[in-house]
Amino acid sequence: MRDPRLPALSGALIAGLLTVPVPAAHAAPFPWAPAPVNSCGEVGFDPLNRERDPTEPPLPELPERIDIPVPIPQLTPVPVPDPPPDNTRIDPAPLPADPCRTPCPDVRDNPKTPEPSPLPEDAPPSSGSGVPFRIPRVELKPEIEPIPIPVPGGPGVEPQPAPPPVIHPAEPGPLAAPVHEPRVTSVELVGQVTGHGSENRTDLRWQVDGTDLGLMWETRPGEVAVVFGDTFGKGWQSGGAGLDDEDWRSNVLAYSTDRDLTDGLTLDTMVQDSRCHAAEILGSRKIRNWETTTIPTSGFALGDRQYLSYMSVRRWSRIPGLWTSNYGGIAYSDDRGRTWTKDQYAKWDNIFGTGRFQVAAMVPQGDYVYMFGTPNGRLGMIGLARVPKAEVLNTSAYQYWVNGTWAPAAENAATPVVPGMAGEVSVRYDEAGARWQMVYLDATRGTIVTRNAAAPQGNWTEAAQLVSTVDYPTAYGGFIHPWSTGQDLYFTVSTWRNYNVYLMHARLDSAN
Repeated sequence: MRDPRLPALSGALIAGLLTVPVPAAHAAPFPWAPAPVNSCGEVGFDPLNRERDPTEPPLPELPERIDIPVPIPQLTPVPVPDPPPDNTRIDPAPLPADPCRTPCPDVRDNPKTPEPSPLPEDAPPSSGSGVPFRIPRVELKPEIEPIPIPVPGGPGVEPQPAPPPVIHPAEPGPLAAPVHEPRVTSVELVGQVTGHGSENRTDLRWQVDGTDLGLMWETRPGEVAVVFGDTFGKGWQSGGAGLDDEDWRSNVLAYSTDRDLTDGLTLDTMVQDSRCHAAEILGSRKIRNWETTTIPTSGFALGDRQYLSYMSVRRWSRIPGLWTSNYGGIAYSDDRGRTWTKDQYAKWDNIFGTGRFQVAAMVPQGDYVYMFGTPNGRLGMIGLARVPKAEVLNTSAYQYWVNGTWAPAAENAATPVVPGMAGEVSVRYDEAGARWQMVYLDATRGTIVTRNAAAPQGNWTEAAQLVSTVDYPTAYGGFIHPWSTGQDLYFTVSTWRNYNVYLMHARLDSAN
């Protein structure tokens, strides 16, 4: 979920800390430890803030080069309408019985770890600290700034029939009685879900070297879908800026039947368009200032139909934690997530950047689907809407929670359900405890937090800290596994520094 054309530093800021976080219990770096290794001997990524390896040479006092970006406007023709999606799909063969055998060695084999390059014989003199002293080289770096120009294209997809206008009258939506806030007794990193060195070996099995998010929902009893954001394959480098030739897909989808999450989240397979290659399930134009990418924000199932809320990102901003979206929308799948259709009318346009429901978390419960939404970026307040399940694709049928009333046609008047800023909200309803659980990034505090409530509109409890970005630098997300409980909260986080997904486990005491 990043702009592959942005410098690595800008990307790190976008996905990571937005302000200096408040002091945390582990503000000092953790002691150095070797990088984790999976059962096949492949080295993974450690997301913790650790001291440097004492055997490594100290970092340079100054960078070797300082790039100054220079925007170069360029007229960019954009054929309209959008072309039909590429729905090429294959039925993948089962993974090898030996988990350490690469399923497609002709496509991708296990690379050897490169040896570090020695310093050249004519290396510059040291500054006295063991670090070569260099004056940074300042370079102007031209960056193409597309100016999209619509031009006639192909026929595009077939038009869909417009839903009939439906206005549900206003109804009372009082706050529920407060519940006790969740007391976090422990939080642990369970394991790396994606990338090189993960137990899932997603780089060698599905060409998923770098990715983020890991949104989850139950597709059917015993199966969970896991959808990821911007994804990069062979050639991608951890922490670096992505490029088009790095096998960029805006999103990919996996399936998991793993019931025992204590040792990590096992992915069984992914939706594929060729051998050992995860398919992009929701297409994007990949044209900055038009549509850079399409990012899933939540998923849910109603009967045999799967739904994804997503955002069409116009461009990433150079201001940390901000981006501009075209709209928030809903897509659906009738083949268990293999192929998807973007509904042409289930959209919330981002008019003048004021849309309140651009990043949505949608949860079915009872007779309704509830939609928790924030504006584009990670610095918005959470609004709430609901819609009868049968009308989830009809935006006119939605009611918005406004000062204790479910009101029709009141998107931008929605009352914030919790105070403060939130980014990328994840919500589930806990049947056993008859309460709602919410997780999101509070960028102003530099923490991923959780809250509880007896009703979707609240009262929501005070926020309890799950993860500090002091301990997990550039961490974001916090997406709940649907098989969590009121006592065991499993959730995924991403870190920009390593640009991969991790499973976390929090023990909670939420007893009344």
